Amino acid sequence: MRLPALLAVVLATSIAVPPAARAEPVPESERIPVDLRRTTLVVRDIDKSLPLYRDGLGLNVIYDQLIGGGANADGSEKPPTIRLVLLRANDTFIGVLGLMQRLDVTDAPEPRFERAMPGDPILVFNARDLDTRWEKIKALPHVRVHTEPYRVEYPGPGGTTIPVMFSAVFDADGFFVEINQLLGQAAGTGTAAKDGPRGEATKRED
Repeated sequence: MRLPALLAVVLATSIAVPPAARAEPVPESERIPVDLRRTTLVVRDIDKSLPLYRDGLGLNVIYDQLIGGGANADGSEKPPTIRLVLLRANDTFIGVLGLMQRLDVTDAPEPRFERAMPGDPILVFNARDLDTRWEKIKALPHVRVHTEPYRVEYPGPGGTTIPVMFSAVFDADGFFVEINQLLGQAAGTGTAAKDGPRGEATKRED
Protein backbone atom coordinates (compact mmCIF):
# COMPACT_ATOMS: atom_id res chain seq x y z
CA MET A 1 0.00 0.00 0.00
CA ARG A 2 1.38 3.42 -0.98
CA LEU A 3 2.13 5.81 1.89
CA PRO A 4 -0.59 8.39 1.05
CA ALA A 5 -3.21 5.64 0.91
CA LEU A 6 -2.02 4.17 4.21
CA LEU A 7 -2.10 7.60 5.82
CA ALA A 8 -5.66 8.09 4.63
CA VAL A 9 -6.72 4.79 6.22
CA VAL A 10 -5.11 5.73 9.54
CA LEU A 11 -6.77 9.15 9.56
CA ALA A 12 -10.16 7.70 8.69
CA THR A 13 -9.88 5.16 11.49
CA SER A 14 -8.90 7.77 14.06
CA ILE A 15 -11.88 9.92 13.10
CA ALA A 16 -14.38 7.07 13.12
CA VAL A 17 -13.42 5.73 16.56
CA PRO A 18 -13.69 8.31 19.36
CA PRO A 19 -10.97 8.23 22.02
CA ALA A 20 -11.86 6.33 25.17
CA ALA A 21 -12.87 8.66 27.98
CA ARG A 22 -10.72 8.36 31.06
CA ALA A 23 -10.73 9.90 34.50
CA GLU A 24 -8.22 12.71 34.91
CA PRO A 25 -7.79 15.73 37.21
CA VAL A 26 -9.40 19.02 36.24
CA PRO A 27 -7.04 21.91 35.45
CA GLU A 28 -5.51 23.61 38.47
CA SER A 29 -7.38 26.83 37.65
CA GLU A 30 -10.75 25.04 38.00
CA ARG A 31 -10.10 23.19 41.26
CA ILE A 32 -11.93 23.91 44.50
CA PRO A 33 -10.73 23.15 48.05
CA VAL A 34 -13.17 20.23 48.43
CA ASP A 35 -12.95 16.64 47.15
CA LEU A 36 -15.73 14.05 47.04
CA ARG A 37 -13.79 11.46 49.00
CA ARG A 38 -16.13 8.51 49.26
CA THR A 39 -19.68 7.20 48.88
CA THR A 40 -20.59 4.53 51.42
CA LEU A 41 -23.48 2.11 50.97
CA VAL A 42 -24.96 0.49 54.08
CA VAL A 43 -25.53 -3.10 53.01
CA ARG A 44 -27.13 -6.18 54.51
CA ASP A 45 -24.33 -8.65 53.74
CA ILE A 46 -20.97 -7.49 52.40
CA ASP A 47 -20.12 -10.95 51.12
CA LYS A 48 -23.13 -10.75 48.81
CA SER A 49 -22.38 -7.16 47.80
CA LEU A 50 -18.70 -7.56 46.96
CA PRO A 51 -18.88 -9.74 43.82
CA LEU A 52 -20.45 -6.99 41.69
CA TYR A 53 -18.03 -4.26 42.67
CA ARG A 54 -14.85 -6.31 43.12
CA ASP A 55 -15.21 -9.11 40.57
CA GLY A 56 -17.66 -7.67 38.04
CA LEU A 57 -16.51 -4.05 37.90
CA GLY A 58 -12.93 -4.85 38.89
CA LEU A 59 -12.57 -2.34 41.73
CA ASN A 60 -9.62 -2.94 44.03
CA VAL A 61 -10.22 -3.61 47.72
CA ILE A 62 -8.00 -1.23 49.69
CA TYR A 63 -9.52 -1.70 53.16
CA ASP A 64 -11.46 -4.50 54.87
CA GLN A 65 -11.73 -4.21 58.64
CA LEU A 66 -13.98 -4.99 61.59
CA ILE A 67 -14.70 -1.91 63.70
CA GLY A 68 -16.04 -1.36 67.20
CA GLY A 69 -14.68 -4.43 68.97
CA GLY A 70 -12.55 -4.55 72.09
CA ALA A 71 -13.36 -4.89 75.77
CA ASN A 72 -16.22 -3.64 77.90
CA ALA A 73 -15.63 -1.80 81.19
CA ASP A 74 -15.92 -5.09 83.07
CA GLY A 75 -13.28 -6.71 80.90
CA SER A 76 -15.67 -8.85 78.88
CA GLU A 77 -15.19 -9.05 75.15
CA LYS A 78 -17.09 -6.57 73.02
CA PRO A 79 -17.70 -7.89 69.50
CA PRO A 80 -17.20 -5.60 66.52
CA THR A 81 -20.34 -3.85 65.30
CA ILE A 82 -19.29 -2.83 61.80
CA ARG A 83 -17.46 -4.31 58.85
CA LEU A 84 -16.21 -1.71 56.40
CA VAL A 85 -14.79 -2.46 52.97
CA LEU A 86 -13.38 0.29 50.74
CA LEU A 87 -12.85 -0.13 47.00
CA ARG A 88 -11.30 2.14 44.41
CA ALA A 89 -10.92 2.39 40.66
CA ASN A 90 -8.27 4.73 39.23
CA ASP A 91 -7.64 7.36 41.89
CA THR A 92 -5.90 6.93 45.24
CA PHE A 93 -8.02 9.48 47.08
CA ILE A 94 -11.31 10.47 45.43
CA GLY A 95 -14.22 8.40 44.20
CA VAL A 96 -13.77 5.56 46.69
CA LEU A 97 -16.76 3.25 47.22
CA GLY A 98 -17.48 2.02 50.73
CA LEU A 99 -19.58 -0.97 51.73
CA MET A 100 -20.60 -0.94 55.39
CA GLN A 101 -22.40 -3.76 57.18
CA ARG A 102 -23.83 -3.25 60.67
CA LEU A 103 -23.04 -6.58 62.29
CA ASP A 104 -25.38 -5.96 65.22
CA VAL A 105 -28.43 -5.50 62.98
CA THR A 106 -30.32 -8.72 62.30
CA ASP A 107 -33.66 -7.37 61.09
CA ALA A 108 -32.66 -5.29 58.07
CA PRO A 109 -35.53 -4.79 55.61
CA GLU A 110 -35.59 -6.80 52.41
CA PRO A 111 -34.25 -4.92 49.36
CA ARG A 112 -36.54 -3.23 46.84
CA PHE A 113 -35.67 -3.83 43.19
CA GLU A 114 -37.61 -0.81 42.01
CA ARG A 115 -37.15 2.58 40.42
CA ALA A 116 -34.92 4.85 42.52
CA MET A 117 -36.97 7.28 44.58
CA PRO A 118 -36.07 10.32 46.72
CA GLY A 119 -33.55 9.19 49.31
CA ASP A 120 -32.17 6.41 47.09
CA PRO A 121 -28.71 6.77 45.53
CA ILE A 122 -27.85 5.91 41.93
CA LEU A 123 -24.28 4.80 41.28
CA VAL A 124 -22.79 5.50 37.86
CA PHE A 125 -19.69 3.67 36.62
CA ASN A 126 -17.90 4.16 33.31
CA ALA A 127 -16.48 0.98 31.80
CA ARG A 128 -14.35 1.29 28.68
CA ASP A 129 -14.76 -2.47 28.12
CA LEU A 130 -18.51 -2.73 28.66
CA ASP A 131 -18.92 -4.92 25.57
CA THR A 132 -16.83 -7.70 27.14
CA ARG A 133 -17.44 -6.98 30.84
CA TRP A 134 -21.24 -7.08 30.67
CA GLU A 135 -21.56 -10.87 30.31
CA LYS A 136 -19.47 -11.38 33.44
CA ILE A 137 -21.44 -8.82 35.44
CA LYS A 138 -24.87 -10.19 34.67
CA ALA A 139 -23.78 -13.76 35.50
CA LEU A 140 -22.72 -12.82 39.04
CA PRO A 141 -24.75 -14.04 42.04
CA HIS A 142 -27.04 -11.53 43.77
CA VAL A 143 -27.08 -9.22 40.73
CA ARG A 144 -30.37 -8.46 39.01
CA VAL A 145 -30.22 -7.10 35.46
CA HIS A 146 -32.36 -4.04 34.86
CA THR A 147 -31.29 -2.91 31.38
CA GLU A 148 -29.10 -4.60 28.78
CA PRO A 149 -26.62 -2.25 27.06
CA TYR A 150 -28.14 0.08 24.48
CA ARG A 151 -27.21 3.45 23.02
CA VAL A 152 -28.52 6.65 24.58
CA GLU A 153 -27.88 10.18 23.32
CA TYR A 154 -27.97 12.75 26.10
CA PRO A 155 -28.44 16.40 25.14
CA GLY A 156 -25.24 18.41 25.28
CA PRO A 157 -24.47 22.14 25.08
CA GLY A 158 -25.07 24.00 21.83
CA GLY A 159 -27.30 21.36 20.27
CA THR A 160 -24.69 18.62 20.54
CA THR A 161 -25.15 15.12 21.90
CA ILE A 162 -23.30 12.96 24.39
CA PRO A 163 -23.54 9.36 23.14
CA VAL A 164 -23.39 6.62 25.77
CA MET A 165 -23.86 2.87 25.85
CA PHE A 166 -26.15 2.59 28.86
CA SER A 167 -26.77 -0.48 31.02
CA ALA A 168 -28.01 -0.99 34.56
CA VAL A 169 -28.32 -3.59 37.30
CA PHE A 170 -29.57 -3.80 40.86
CA ASP A 171 -26.98 -4.95 43.38
CA ALA A 172 -27.68 -7.34 46.25
CA ASP A 173 -29.32 -4.57 48.30
CA GLY A 174 -31.42 -3.10 45.52
CA PHE A 175 -29.12 -0.15 44.82
CA PHE A 176 -29.49 1.02 41.21
CA VAL A 177 -26.14 0.80 39.43
CA GLU A 178 -25.54 2.27 35.98
CA ILE A 179 -22.63 0.80 34.02
CA ASN A 180 -21.97 2.94 30.99
CA GLN A 181 -19.45 3.28 28.20
CA LEU A 182 -18.87 6.80 26.93
CA LEU A 183 -18.75 7.01 23.14
CA GLY A 184 -17.76 10.68 23.07
CA GLN A 185 -16.82 13.51 25.40
CA ALA A 186 -18.19 13.38 28.94
CA ALA A 187 -20.22 16.29 30.26
CA GLY A 188 -17.99 19.06 31.54
CA THR A 189 -14.86 17.91 29.70
CA GLY A 190 -15.10 19.82 26.43
CA THR A 191 -17.20 19.90 23.29
CA ALA A 192 -19.78 17.13 23.22
CA ALA A 193 -20.00 14.73 20.29
CA LYS A 194 -21.69 15.95 17.12
CA ASP A 195 -22.38 12.59 15.54
CA GLY A 196 -26.14 12.88 15.37
CA PRO A 197 -29.16 15.10 15.98
CA ARG A 198 -29.85 16.36 19.47
CA GLY A 199 -31.35 13.44 21.30
CA GLU A 200 -33.41 13.00 24.42
CA ALA A 201 -32.07 10.82 27.20
CA THR A 202 -34.33 7.78 27.30
CA LYS A 203 -32.65 5.59 29.89
CA ARG A 204 -35.05 3.38 31.79
CA GLU A 205 -35.14 3.23 35.58
CA ASP A 206 -38.44 1.43 36.05
